Amino acid sequence: MSKLPRVAALVGPFASGKTSLLESLLLATKAITRKGSVKEGNAVGDSSPEARARMMGVELTVASTFYLDDPWTFIDCPGSVEFMQDTLNTLMVADAAVVVVEPDPARAVMAAPLLKFLDDHGVPHLIFINKCEAGDVRLSETMEAFQAISDRPLVLRELPLREKGELVGFVDLVSERAWRYRAGQPSEMVRMPDSAKPIEESARQEMLEHLADLDDHLLEELLEEVPPPTDEVYDNLAKDLAADLIVPVFFGSATADHGITRLLKALRHEVPEPRQTALRQGIEADGGPVARVFKTVHAQHTGKMSLARVWRGSFAENSVADGRKIAGLFGPQGATMTKVQSAQAGDVVGFARLDDVATGGMLGDARESWAPWPQPLPRLFSLSLQAVRKGDDVKLSGALTKLSEEDPSLTLEHSAETGEMILWGQGDIHLQVAIDRLKSRFNVEVVTQRPQVPYRETIRKAASVHGRHKRQTGGHGQFGDVHIDIAPLPRGEGFAFHDKIVGGVVPRQFIPSVEEGAREFLAQGALGFPVVDLAVTLTNGSYHAVDSSDMAFKTAARVAMAEGLPKCEPVLLEPIIQVEVSVPNEYTSKAQRVISGRRGQILGYEAKENWKGWDSVSAWLPQAEMHDLIIELRSLTMGVGTFSWRFDHLQEFTGKSAEKVVEARKAALAG
Repeated sequence: MSKLPRVAALVGPFASGKTSLLESLLLATKAITRKGSVKEGNAVGDSSPEARARMMGVELTVASTFYLDDPWTFIDCPGSVEFMQDTLNTLMVADAAVVVVEPDPARAVMAAPLLKFLDDHGVPHLIFINKCEAGDVRLSETMEAFQAISDRPLVLRELPLREKGELVGFVDLVSERAWRYRAGQPSEMVRMPDSAKPIEESARQEMLEHLADLDDHLLEELLEEVPPPTDEVYDNLAKDLAADLIVPVFFGSATADHGITRLLKALRHEVPEPRQTALRQGIEADGGPVARVFKTVHAQHTGKMSLARVWRGSFAENSVADGRKIAGLFGPQGATMTKVQSAQAGDVVGFARLDDVATGGMLGDARESWAPWPQPLPRLFSLSLQAVRKGDDVKLSGALTKLSEEDPSLTLEHSAETGEMILWGQGDIHLQVAIDRLKSRFNVEVVTQRPQVPYRETIRKAASVHGRHKRQTGGHGQFGDVHIDIAPLPRGEGFAFHDKIVGGVVPRQFIPSVEEGAREFLAQGALGFPVVDLAVTLTNGSYHAVDSSDMAFKTAARVAMAEGLPKCEPVLLEPIIQVEVSVPNEYTSKAQRVISGRRGQILGYEAKENWKGWDSVSAWLPQAEMHDLIIELRSLTMGVGTFSWRFDHLQEFTGKSAEKVVEARKAALAG
């Protein structure tokens, strides 16, 4: 029986070399005849114009191949935290993840959020320490740094062989064989150097002890000093990896093609089969065909394409699944989509025109309790967008809706407070890529600016005012006359209207118009902003039997408000956001200084729940200081610092900064 295709996700921090590793894997399995490179822009991964322009991954890349007749699909995921949503979604359909990292211990923390996600979701994963060709790599320090951020024990699987400080080969700790790298050729088995034997024995013993912690039989063998059979060791490694109990560690160099075959062998022998992964995902072995969408793409020529992993059964073109006709099936290979007639369990396939199935959605006989799908990442950075061409607003909104469907960490907001169309995402590069796609794929050009802060204004003291509207025309005139009291309310109370009319001096039918006039005036107060937290009381007035009308009393109320509000000591209010900043505890003090430097008020900090070595800092921060907070925070924390936020309250804003805001508002209104 032929094996089902297995899927390995290549993940890791930005610049760790995932795309180069994909090239090496495809070359080693003869899927390509020549390696491309990120620098030259001809790699299988990073094939889009947006990726080539930035020399970085901005979307996932799917590539299928065979290794020793076993079918494999590798999915190269973006390394930048700004494109992490694609990575998290892909991991939900992978049999295992290869976490590609650099050997610098100081950069280990960059992988912490990724390792936490893998462990939280029980995804089997191994670590490939890339760029080990440098002579100054100290593997013991690298292992120590990564163990500090991993909840699972790291199990080193091989030792480096070096000559004159350069990596020339490795010793496999299971087979206890030594191998020497050869440029452009398979590694050559060599005699283990005598100098390496003591180190190898110690490292092998440590590996076996990790495995014995999880297996009683192996523990007995070690206690009785009985050498365990090689097959037993391999079986334990495969079993413990599938259960996400250990993290095997390999090393090499994607640039030099060192360690690639060793990695492929480990994947072949130890990564679980799709049926095991399906069970982990809550999918039973028996039943009709099922698949789960992990990526949605709106292509120019094919329309909506849903990339999915088939977990059970098979799908064929023009068949019906879950009441939906399968309009077309496509096999993804880099930037190319090739039409296929059917897709089997284990396959990654593109379904054409599944209009009602979103990312994370299920297709087919999906009655089981499936594993929860990752939530969209929180909104961290925003830009206000405006179409360059008049009449493109509807087109722009539709295009952004499609981009948000492709990447759920992009969200579109139509601000009722400022009237702006605001695009939210994970950072500046994330949004710039989306803007590039608007132009290249949807022919919509936009101009961007920093979103407006929804300032408000209120009053500090009360005033009593008189408003009269009288106009005589050829026929009926207009007459409305009101006396009102304006008074401040506690923060957050909004607007209240009362009337104390006695004796019918203002007829009852006109009183709602007085309230309506007062409310309408609050849209733009004395400082130019919407007014909140005040009460208006109608105390007296007069009317004309013929000339009074709803409109006349509404206008009289506006006249009174225009006269009265400037007398009530108007004051600017700025929105205050409550933020929860999450950082490794070595960066906690830096995060606090960032908050304080942005006029923030720190409320406290504590250890972040279920995050080893991380702190959560709680603070109040003016919304005006939020725009590029994520950029500064990441620059101080090697890219891993983040935050969540919510509106908390409005707070009085005074001083020169407030005066500048008011001046800018008045200039904008005048313009």
